[in-house]
Amino acid sequence: MENQVSRRNFLNRLGVTVGAAAAATAVPATYFAGPRPAHAAIKVKGNIPDKPFKTGHITFLTGPANLLGEPGRKGHLLAAEEINAEGGFLGKRKIETIVADEAAGTDANVKELRRMKLSEKIDLFTGVISSGNTPALGPVAEELGVLTMFNDGCTDFLFDKAVPKPKYVFRVTNIQSADGVTSAVGAAKAWPQAKKVGSIQPDYSYGRNVHEHFMLAFQKLVPGAASVSEAWPKLGTTDFTPHITKLLSDKPDALICGLWGGDYVAFYKQALRYGLFDKMKVATTLAFGGQPHAIGKDHPEGVLAGAHANYFFTHPAKGRWPINDSFVERYYKRWNEYPSFESDGAYVSLYLLKAAIEKANLLVGGWPEDDVIISLLEGMGMDTPAGYLYIRPDNHQGYKDTVIGMTKNDPKYDFPIWDPKSIITIPIRDITAPPNWPKPGTSHNESTAAANWLKTTWLT
Repeated sequence: MENQVSRRNFLNRLGVTVGAAAAATAVPATYFAGPRPAHAAIKVKGNIPDKPFKTGHITFLTGPANLLGEPGRKGHLLAAEEINAEGGFLGKRKIETIVADEAAGTDANVKELRRMKLSEKIDLFTGVISSGNTPALGPVAEELGVLTMFNDGCTDFLFDKAVPKPKYVFRVTNIQSADGVTSAVGAAKAWPQAKKVGSIQPDYSYGRNVHEHFMLAFQKLVPGAASVSEAWPKLGTTDFTPHITKLLSDKPDALICGLWGGDYVAFYKQALRYGLFDKMKVATTLAFGGQPHAIGKDHPEGVLAGAHANYFFTHPAKGRWPINDSFVERYYKRWNEYPSFESDGAYVSLYLLKAAIEKANLLVGGWPEDDVIISLLEGMGMDTPAGYLYIRPDNHQGYKDTVIGMTKNDPKYDFPIWDPKSIITIPIRDITAPPNWPKPGTSHNESTAAANWLKTTWLT
């Protein structure tokens, strides 16, 4: 993490790779995200109650954010169905899921979490899409003592400030600052002559984070780059005309777009009418964040399409990573659509927990207490559809190498995918603050630990 790397060497060593998991790893580890063959069933120690394992899952069931919420719900349910087909956790405790709509708002989400724990007696809380919600829900989960696996809501603020010393709260998807940096690296590699940068972001914490971390990284990678235009539409905006015309009048060379879900779909369709994609290069953090089929064939090719720095179902290519091949096949068979990064995150969360429970049972016998499960989640690594995932023990944050690529139409699909020749993966250790880096409000007052690390250490 602390090795000094020059800007040129950093960009030159990036390229098309197999992804977060090495190609040589053709045979998955003992614990991986997926159903275990019957002959590989574990030997359970001690008596296990057959009481259902109750899970609370809050995600967007309605509104434009449903493009991310619905794949997460489906990923969760697929994992639960597979685990239940084996008899449930440790062959006895079948998963039951209570679902609530995140669109109700932060205050309602907090009340619902309390209700789920105190009235429904949930054993696990999971889901959550918005980075505006996890900082409110995390402290409540710690207060209630409910084991929590956030699938998203990836704001750095959660573990930097809201829950700086987590016990019960974990998160599977990559940290938010890595999202903006990944897009910056992809843009700098593709368009090194782009000096004038425009930005269109949702006007809340996620958009602010994307803009800041993209610019911090891009300006180091492209000396002389500067922001020349900013647009801040409210989340849920339907008419992007004034923002589009402002961007066009300011004439940036490249645009960084952090819009997501239905907002991004509305933006790109309106931007097409103004020829925006012909007048500037466009990099995004979440163009490929929702259901893959939500983006139409009318979407321009050559757009840097982010997937929240996490996962897109066509990468690695079929035959290169069997865990992803089988996940995509099972997901498509169950839901008649392809998975998104939210599908992967929700699916992997239950399999991480399954692995921790099984390891804990082998250590202590019977049904393990939460403290034992938590100790095994800390520092756990797992092969997943997206590649190798590691849960860092100091902050309970999941880390995996990031990935991004350019849009390209393919006759096999009714929507654009990544151009295989354009895909780059970035070692997460190269764009993320190392363990125990000072948090905001300690030795610095930057917005995130990552921002301080990028300013003081990265590529210097």
